Amino acid sequence: MADLIGLAIIFLILAIIAYVLGARGVAGMSMQIAKWLVIIFIILAIITFLL
Repeated sequence: MADLIGLAIIFLILAIIAYVLGARGVAGMSMQIAKWLVIIFIILAIITFLL
């Protein structure tokens, strides 16, 4: 599960860099990917703690 958080952080950093460089489309897409990876991580963490 730590890989999901690592990927989310990488996509977040990519989104920030793309936004600064002016690639708004890439930044938005990277933020969406990072958001979904964090959501998946939270769901899997809750399931793990419950089981």
